[in-house]
Amino acid sequence: MIQSMTGYGKAVATYKGKKINVEVKSLNSKSLDLSTRVAPMYREKEMEIRQLIARTVERGKVDFSLWVEKEAGADAVPLNTALVENYYRQLVALARHLGVAEPQDWLATLVRMPDVTARTEAEELDAEEWKCAQNAIGEALGKLVDFRNQEGAALQRKFEEKLDNIEQLLAQIEPFEKQRVEKIRARIVEGLNCIPGVDYDKNRLEQELIYYIEKLDISEEKQRLANHLRYFRETMDEGHGQGKKLGFIAQEMGREINTTGSKSNQAEMQNIVVKMKDELEQIKEQVLNAL
Repeated sequence: MIQSMTGYGKAVATYKGKKINVEVKSLNSKSLDLSTRVAPMYREKEMEIRQLIARTVERGKVDFSLWVEKEAGADAVPLNTALVENYYRQLVALARHLGVAEPQDWLATLVRMPDVTARTEAEELDAEEWKCAQNAIGEALGKLVDFRNQEGAALQRKFEEKLDNIEQLLAQIEPFEKQRVEKIRARIVEGLNCIPGVDYDKNRLEQELIYYIEKLDISEEKQRLANHLRYFRETMDEGHGQGKKLGFIAQEMGREINTTGSKSNQAEMQNIVVKMKDELEQIKEQVLNAL
């Protein structure tokens, strides 16, 4: 079963009044393109987080976010009381010196002063909280993989449908392929008969006709295309991580379809080839999402 590169996962863990949120999103990319946004307290673990994501995701454009929310009251920042008192004394002295009235609302004035609500100590990440965050990261990545598997299953069903359509169209070419031999012969003979006084060697005409038909023969192209269709199915069943390989096979399928079109000198055959190209184009568009 193939896996899509499109996915989403989110997990939330709680620890001592904190809510640790983890969110990871991914889109298609030729390689692993990882962007992380983590809370300041978790910056020291960013490299470890990146390694964990790389082991799980493999490929894709990945956006990872980790942020922390605190319950009401838990995030209250302590006031620097000594600094507030110092500001008050200085402001009172300044007002008297300038001969201006003191503020009516001292509290509103003082809490706006610099560093009044600044923390005096930096918050550190302890091992227990990091373990809780790791569990949340693992859960989010697990949901991302589940999402990718679901998208991959839908993608594989779409591929199977398009491959079936190309096989059916390929089978529709055969009747026209047989008819065109007689049409070519009749057209050439009719053209020669329209030229008065021209005599031709029928044996030589048959030889030239055989050579001409051999140049337009698409038996090998049909066989190779059938092989590519089968190989595409087998590769899908090998599991995820085959996206690039599927892209290469789709390119080879396109070569055979294009050659078939260039050798098709009948409108009916060319119409079928156009439909095959349309089905293949849809495969090429979607294969970019396959991991």
